[in-house]
Amino acid sequence: MSRHPIVKWAQRSDKVYVTVDLPDAKDVKLKLEPDGRFNFSAKKEEVPYEVDLDLFDKVNVEESKYNIGVRNIVYVIKKAEKKWWDRLIKQEGKPPVFVKVDWDKWVDEEEENERGGMDFDDMDFSNLDMGGDDFDMDDSKEEEEEVETKEEGDGQKEAGEPADVVAKEAKA
Repeated sequence: MSRHPIVKWAQRSDKVYVTVDLPDAKDVKLKLEPDGRFNFSAKKEEVPYEVDLDLFDKVNVEESKYNIGVRNIVYVIKKAEKKWWDRLIKQEGKPPVFVKVDWDKWVDEEEENERGGMDFDDMDFSNLDMGGDDFDMDDSKEEEEEVETKEEGDGQKEAGEPADVVAKEAKA
């Protein structure tokens, strides 16, 4: 008997985000059909997990994409028609207990229009040069040690000055 992982979802007018929360999943198998059938299966510690959902409407399989990560599997499903779905699955009524709304990705229909097309959700920021290449942690640590050494040296007594004068200055 297999178990159901937590499945979170959010949508935009043109796509649906389906996130399967299953850390350290092995043997991941995903299948998406144009009629909106979504199948997922995997193992975690030799325990089988699977999900079989009949999505609310048709999807574009060719333009949909997924990413299998260490903590979860994210599937960005392109809708066949650009419209808002009433729910994730065709079945009316209460959804299965393992299907939840992904509030981190959720955007209301009105909010999507206000964003003016600035959708960065699919952008991979790891390939951008953010100007951080010139910073070297080792150089920073050496500069920090030099400053600490200099500050410690400021409290040292000068030649011929009594030790109690240095102690009074340090307290002040």
